[in-house]
Amino acid sequence: MENLITALKAFRDERDWSQFHNAKDLAVALNIEAGELLEAFLWKDAADANPEKVKEELADVFSFALLLADKYGFDVEEIVLDKISKNAEKYPADKARGNAKKYTEL
Repeated sequence: MENLITALKAFRDERDWSQFHNAKDLAVALNIEAGELLEAFLWKDAADANPEKVKEELADVFSFALLLADKYGFDVEEIVLDKISKNAEKYPADKARGNAKKYTEL
């Protein structure tokens, strides 16, 4: 993770883009890139999406998410594992296995 964040920040800093990378704009960019990822699936079956387009847009999503996490000083591994733990409480395997109901409906 640190190698990715270091590479992203080096790319950004070589272009003097840090001035544009405040938390709000990183979150907006993340949302826009997520929309572009969705666009790869628009009007087609998931199997028909272009894998190269999905890969490119997913990389953009990861990039902005990592830069946003870095902006706040979050440890990505820690926050993801914490969220998995919280979700495990909301979605116990014995109740959630095999269905897509929200935790309030289990």
